[in-house]
Amino acid sequence: MIFLELFLTFFKIGAFTIGGGYAMLPLIQQEVLNHGWIELESLINFIAVAESTPGPVAINMATYVGAVVAGDAYGGAWGILGAAVATLGTVLPSFIIILVVAKFYQKFQQSFAVKGCMTGLKPCVVGLIGAAVLSIGASVMMPGGFSAALFTNAELYITLAIFALCAVLAFKKTHPILIICLSAVIGIAAGYLLP
Repeated sequence: MIFLELFLTFFKIGAFTIGGGYAMLPLIQQEVLNHGWIELESLINFIAVAESTPGPVAINMATYVGAVVAGDAYGGAWGILGAAVATLGTVLPSFIIILVVAKFYQKFQQSFAVKGCMTGLKPCVVGLIGAAVLSIGASVMMPGGFSAALFTNAELYITLAIFALCAVLAFKKTHPILIICLSAVIGIAAGYLLP
């Protein structure tokens, strides 16, 4: 049954991803593509949408995937249940883990093992976020793979220009909402201007 499969898949993602939504992206991408639920291009497009909508990106992704998969399998109204099941699967492990940690952390926070665990988890989180950036970046910048034709693609240069502009604006502490809106306007304008 698709609902149990959605719940268990997103429960696994939620249970084994430390570091929040960005660290979950590689696992979400791998699981969704392995199950054949959504095409890579649609997933990448929704990552962009999930980034610009309120709420954590991983929960937005789980909700979207659950709605699409259940909706495609059983009809539109079942998409709501699919969204709820996938979202519950994503947040339930964190909820359980936080309850357990809150109960015992005060007692064990000075423990050598706990300190070592926390020290080891930090670079792991950075690595998972970096993997998501590289994976999604390669899919966005080089959707057809690396070839000579890539350098004649106007979309690549527009994407790089938007990326550079956003990086500069973020470095200058520009408000993220302004950066998102500016990127959307440039992308829409480019869509109308390019053949």
